Amino acid sequence: MWNINAMMRAFDAVMMLRDAAKSMRGEPPPETSITRPTPPPPPALGQLEATLTNVVVAALKEAFDRDHARLELERQQLEDQQRRADEAMRLEVRRQAADRELARLRLLAATGLVSWLASVVAFGVRIASVGTPGRVALAVGWAFLLGSLGASFSAQGRVNAYVPDPNRPPDAGRAGEVALWLLVGGLGAVAASLLL
Repeated sequence: MWNINAMMRAFDAVMMLRDAAKSMRGEPPPETSITRPTPPPPPALGQLEATLTNVVVAALKEAFDRDHARLELERQQLEDQQRRADEAMRLEVRRQAADRELARLRLLAATGLVSWLASVVAFGVRIASVGTPGRVALAVGWAFLLGSLGASFSAQGRVNAYVPDPNRPPDAGRAGEVALWLLVGGLGAVAASLLL
């Protein structure tokens, strides 16, 4: 086996001879990598690094701008969806109000029709026994009940033709009010005919 210590000394001696030969030729002896300062990069390498840095910065800026534009677009889409949902909610509230008004008018029409039919059936049998004032009151009551029915149908047509408008609620107009008062008047006249 070879003595490693002796080999290392021989290697150091060869290296020292080589360094001495270089120093006689005028070349500076090589420094170890630990003590040797790093040489400045050649100018071309510095330009390449600057160019690459600029490219990376531009790519990052473009990516951030693209992300910002995407986030802005998503925000606008969310606002549009929220606005559409709010508008749909307002229209739904208006539709429900129109449905309630239609239900009220249908109830008035049904009440008027049933009252008229009941009075026709009740008094049809014994109309001969009713006096003239009772007949007049019954005729006025029937006219009012039929008028209430007609006004109710007219108001239902107006509510059905309602176009949802956020500025005004569905309205049956004067016909809705008249239908109620004619119904009340007709029922009162028919009741009065019973007493006369």
